Amino acid sequence: MTEATTTPKGKKSAAVTAFEAPKFEMPKFEMPKFDLPKFEMPAAFRDIAEKSVSQAKENYEKMKAAAEEATDLLEDTYANASKGAADYGVKVIELTRTNTNAAFDYMTELLAVKSLSEVVELSTAHARKQFETLTEQSKELAALAQKVATETTEPVKEGMSKAFQKVA
Repeated sequence: MTEATTTPKGKKSAAVTAFEAPKFEMPKFEMPKFDLPKFEMPAAFRDIAEKSVSQAKENYEKMKAAAEEATDLLEDTYANASKGAADYGVKVIELTRTNTNAAFDYMTELLAVKSLSEVVELSTAHARKQFETLTEQSKELAALAQKVATETTEPVKEGMSKAFQKVA
């Protein structure tokens, strides 16, 4: 039996007396044990399973070897590309130095000019020479870029085809 009491704030609360309701408990129940019959797997099934497992292992080893070769190939390709980019950068710096020196030489020669006709003659000669130089430099840079691209992509193409042939 419970009694209702009023708290100082005016709320009602239930007070528990000596007569408490019994707690609910789940009945004890055990799952029956079903023994599966023991039977021997036919030899044909066992052979198929063993062959499948061995074939899966062989395929895994082939794929693993191909992945390792591809990784090595990509590392070499990256090294070639990095070296090629560095060579290209060095060439650009070298050509820039050449062009800068030519510009300073031109300015020095312009300071020594005494007439307008000499300025025109010097400027025309300088422009012609720079045009020829820039044309030659562009050919050098294009050839270097093509060389780097070929050296970088050719091994990748060959290596990947070899790797895929091994897997197949």
